[in-house]
Amino acid sequence: MDLVHLLREVTLRLDLAGARFAGHNGLHPTDLRALISLLDAARNGAESTPGRLGERLGLNSAGTTALIDRLERLGLIRRVRDTRDRRRVLLEVEERAVTLGRSFFGPLIDRTIALLATFEAGEQAAIRRFLSGVRDTAVQE
Repeated sequence: MDLVHLLREVTLRLDLAGARFAGHNGLHPTDLRALISLLDAARNGAESTPGRLGERLGLNSAGTTALIDRLERLGLIRRVRDTRDRRRVLLEVEERAVTLGRSFFGPLIDRTIALLATFEAGEQAAIRRFLSGVRDTAVQE
């Protein structure tokens, strides 16, 4: 149970850091979750649509539209037409959002990478397996 409690504390601290970032930048915590989701999708080579974003965040269509409108007004994302299907809208993160996130979370990411570098490859694999397992068990049904 010690590891479960430690993971809960890490989650709380990261959540509080995210709330500070959101508060400093006039964002709602859902805005931050949306940006993270869109950045993760882009990093994985997946296209993001409003429907996929809403599904990932557990939002209905009206809530998703309001979220996208808000992020677009703030200059953090843009809607673009899919070149293969002009009826479909894709969501892309603006460089401004990446720069803003990096300015706040960059030092935390750098410290985390430095910490991970102190672990051997086998230990890193165990950490990856554990975190992947926790992620997969956290899926809501």
